[in-house]
Amino acid sequence: MDLDQLAALRTPEGSAALAAAERVAGGDPLAAAAALRSAGFPGGLAAAALTQAELRRRAAGKFGAAAAGMFLTRAGLEQATRRVVADRRAARLRAAGVTTLADLGCGLGADALAAARAGIRVYAVEADPVTATMATANAEAAGLADLVTVSCGDATAFDVTGVDAVFCDPARRRAGTGRRVFDPNAYSPPWDFVTGLAARVPRTVVKVAPGLDHALIPGGAEAEWVSVDGDLVEAALWCGELAEVPRRATVLRERDDAVSLLTGTGAQEAPLGPVRRFLYDPDPAVVRAHLVAELAADLDATLADPSIAYLYGDQARPTPFARCLEITDVLPFSLKRLRALLRERRVGRVEIRKRGSALEPEKLRRDLRLSGDEAAGLALTRVAGDPTVLVCRPVPAGG
Repeated sequence: MDLDQLAALRTPEGSAALAAAERVAGGDPLAAAAALRSAGFPGGLAAAALTQAELRRRAAGKFGAAAAGMFLTRAGLEQATRRVVADRRAARLRAAGVTTLADLGCGLGADALAAARAGIRVYAVEADPVTATMATANAEAAGLADLVTVSCGDATAFDVTGVDAVFCDPARRRAGTGRRVFDPNAYSPPWDFVTGLAARVPRTVVKVAPGLDHALIPGGAEAEWVSVDGDLVEAALWCGELAEVPRRATVLRERDDAVSLLTGTGAQEAPLGPVRRFLYDPDPAVVRAHLVAELAADLDATLADPSIAYLYGDQARPTPFARCLEITDVLPFSLKRLRALLRERRVGRVEIRKRGSALEPEKLRRDLRLSGDEAAGLALTRVAGDPTVLVCRPVPAGG
């Protein structure tokens, strides 16, 4: 999309095209395009409206009902922060006394809008003209234009001396291709600029990829990993006055707005022990934050292999930080033996999870040739270095 196409979508005719596209999107794209053209919309406008309608459908999972009025790009939607995460971050900034915020590399404006909803005045900067215009439009659609000012320009040139805090979400996709960038030095703005912000602004937050190497975490910063409903979605560095602990795992549950926090140094090691009655599969935020040892201490649990983040305990203790399963069988991995056991128990459905195993779950599922009306869980792992399969069943709510 270019600026002319975006401007056309913001006209009365464009609004009508978007409304028509919403009604036909989600089915056959050729039929949808034909329907808009037959309704009298020019081909270019119809195509742009259908693209927006499809992106808005995808965005509903991140932004909820607000997605219906937003302008989006594919790359921008991919990197945009989920609303539940952005709102929580904004609340933490507001609680820290932040009233003015520079959002450097604001993208479509998800974090800027969250900060504005929290009552923070936001000065946002975006290098791409189309994306910057979309961010402005999104602020207007949300009724937050009086709190969000978007400028198109170089984030590294923005004067940060007049704000309380800085939020930076460096672009991790290459302009033009949309390909992911895994080297932080190739981010935009570059990594040395991003990490240098904390020295200039006492309250700085940087959004980073969840796979960030711990060696790149600046000294004194708090590194937080966030999961939503079991999916690891992002990491953030809280710098300067905002750093509270070395490492934090934040586990969010959208269905009931639950927030669970696990903190620690990230340098502890969990004790080793045998496989016990219950298996705990830690949330990915806990694993990436290197807080498995802290969770083990809370659960009175141990590892069976020092390199694999499965925990084992004698009791089923409720925790938001791990899935708990009861182990019924511990087998050295053998396809023939496992198939025979599942056939004997009439298991026709299995939930397969793995840590430390090279086996592909879907291939194993086919090779097992399951039949029956019972269900079971399989955990493919290593115990003291040996390939092992754990046959499990869910632990009822309440342990």
